[in-house]
Amino acid sequence: MLLLKLSAENIGRLLLKLPTASDGTMTLHKRRNFFLIVISVIVITLIYNEFLVYYLTIALGCQWSALVDQTKPVSRIFVIADLHLLGIYRGHWFDKLRREWQMYRSFQTAVHLLTPDAIFFLGSIFAHKRISVGDQFDEGLLGPDIVFSHYADRFDQLLYVPKGVRRFVLVGNHDIGFHNEISPPRLHRFTRTFNSSLVSHVMLGNSHFVLINSMAMDRDGCRLCQEAEAQLKHLKIRFECAKNKSSNCNEGFSIPYSRPILMQHFPLFRNDDKECGDDPDVAPEPLRSQQFREKWECLSRSATEHLLKALNPRAVFDGHTHYGCKTWWPEPYKMWEWTVASFSWRNTPQPAFLLLTLSENELLVNKCLLPNELTIICIYVVVASLCFCYMVYIVAKCCKSPKQKYPKYELLSGKFD
Repeated sequence: MLLLKLSAENIGRLLLKLPTASDGTMTLHKRRNFFLIVISVIVITLIYNEFLVYYLTIALGCQWSALVDQTKPVSRIFVIADLHLLGIYRGHWFDKLRREWQMYRSFQTAVHLLTPDAIFFLGSIFAHKRISVGDQFDEGLLGPDIVFSHYADRFDQLLYVPKGVRRFVLVGNHDIGFHNEISPPRLHRFTRTFNSSLVSHVMLGNSHFVLINSMAMDRDGCRLCQEAEAQLKHLKIRFECAKNKSSNCNEGFSIPYSRPILMQHFPLFRNDDKECGDDPDVAPEPLRSQQFREKWECLSRSATEHLLKALNPRAVFDGHTHYGCKTWWPEPYKMWEWTVASFSWRNTPQPAFLLLTLSENELLVNKCLLPNELTIICIYVVVASLCFCYMVYIVAKCCKSPKQKYPKYELLSGKFD
């Protein structure tokens, strides 16, 4: 007689094996896991694209240069151009939300990580839209004072400058209009709000800066231009007096003379952007080959020569074109001109700003590239596509008709008493 030694496991095997239930539906546990995966991917993508990317981009790609002579007083400066804040009426809400958030996160992250001593905004703080002949500009320019005040408050909120950091705001054509569109009330409220003037001189460390209203440099004999040229002439005399150390100087400087740094909105005269290099923020073709118009895309040749001869700057920084450019001016000027790309996605997919490290004898410039809008959009598109494909796969798997299953039996052989 053949005896089977049955254990508890063997006894279970003696039972008929019943089919498992499979009707093609997802269990509650699987459904919960599916939603957790999709939601987690979306949340991680949002956190990265809207927060972490700014810290990573600026922390890894932006830094101050080290001067050769560390014994001299050093100033570290941001140079930012062309914010183009939208108005409260014509600006589309999503456009405002997207671009203002980008500028807010970029600026506050940069200030937190890099801690500058001063910040220069090179004009066109506000935006305009050409709609018709009789309705040319956005409400920040033609609107009443209360709307302009709202603009200014919004600027202060988005690009808040901590205490101890000096802020200088230059005027641009989008703020008061081009030369032939300027009115005294518009100019006055901007200069009053941001403490600017036609021609001003400031000192940071042992360095001189000259801030210019570009729209007052047309040299056409108008009252505005005459006033600006008179202020420029007065400043030229002061610089020449300090340079020659003349005892007849009526107004001296509290710091030694050095060639000033010129800050303005319009670029100096140039034909186009063909010679601007190949940095990621330069103008693409065919924009870089388009001919510049004097007094529109750049200063006139006459105004450029007048400024350079009067001030003999060691460097010039400007904006207006929305794209970066670096131009060398040979003899007799021997200086670099930097055109700063726009800070906003509204004007360029690759915003940027400049980091200046300077003393009275040295000037080093680094470019800080901000997150590229096209890269952010691509990340969203890729993640959305992957989530969609995953959902289609899960739905298809769940809806697939189950095959008919039959009970399976096991034949047991043996001798039993």
